[in-house]
Formats: sequence, C-alpha cells, structure tokens
Amino acid sequence: MLKKQTVWLLTMLSLMIVLSVYYMTSPASEDLAYINDGQDQEEAVPTDSQETEGEAEVEGISNMGEDELFTTIRMELEDERSMKKDRLKDIVASSSASADEKDQALRDIDVIEDVSTKESILEETILGSEKYEDVLVRSEDDKVHVHVKVDTLSSTEVVNIMQMVRDEFGEVPVDVNFQPKASE
Repeated sequence: MLKKQTVWLLTMLSLMIVLSVYYMTSPASEDLAYINDGQDQEEAVPTDSQETEGEAEVEGISNMGEDELFTTIRMELEDERSMKKDRLKDIVASSSASADEKDQALRDIDVIEDVSTKESILEETILGSEKYEDVLVRSEDDKVHVHVKVDTLSSTEVVNIMQMVRDEFGEVPVDVNFQPKASE
C-alpha cells in the first residue's frame, strides 16, 4: 500500500493539474479572481457586520465572473470533501487502526456523503420552486448557508427557502442570502 504522504502528494498534484487545465481553458480568463484592475473596489469589502467567513467568500469576490462563482465554490467544496473522504478511507484500510477507529471513519464518510446528497437535493428543490438563476447550498458547522442568484428575495421566499432547508436537514440554523444576477 502507498504511504499516506505519497497519496497526499499525488492527490495535490492531480488537483493542481485539473485546476491548471480549467483556468487555461476558461473562455473568460480576464474575469478570474486573481486579476485586480482597480475596478469595483468597494464590492470586495463585506457590508453586513453579521457576515461569516463563508458568506464573505461568496459575496466578497469581486473580480470573478458571477456565472463562475457558485461553480467554483462547489468545486472547492467537493475537492475538500473528497480529500476528507480519502483520509477516512486510509484509516479504514489501515492495518494499525482499531476497529472503533475504522467504524468511526466509515460513519464519517457516510455523514459527508449524506450532507452532499442533501445539499444537491435542496438546490434542485429550490431551483424548481421559483425562477432562480442558480442556488448554492452549503452545510457547515451545524448551520446551512443558502445563496440564491436573484436580484431580490421577498420575505415570503426567504421563509419558503428556510422551510425547505428544515424539511431536508431538520431543525438547524439557516442563513439565506441573495446575489444579484449578472448584468447583461
């Protein structure tokens, strides 16, 4: 079996290659987040004092193309979860891990997969309920963040979204935000 360091190195190299190909083949390469031409400086500063780090990540990136933002966050979240699952699978396959550690690792893998499935189902449900351009659902630290790409959200829509989240995740704190659609 490969050493953990070797597996980690191969995973990181694969991730770098995938991201490099993605950025090099991206048709709107001038809209990537690392380019700062001095425009839209005020958008980079979060305006709401109640924002958490995850919210600032979604709303504070000013130079990334708005159509790519939700997709990029989804990819980063998927990569992070994939790496966690790989580490847990290493524990399960390890000959030095106890039976309890292996059982806990299997339960943790199931939790990660369950959360991902619930997020996907919820995104599709919310998209199907209204004419939203895109929806991003993230469950972090026993709180669910919902970001909707729409110009405005009425209080009725927010309540409906919160109820859909509770139907899927149970009684958890819900944070609903919206991001205005890209101007055409």
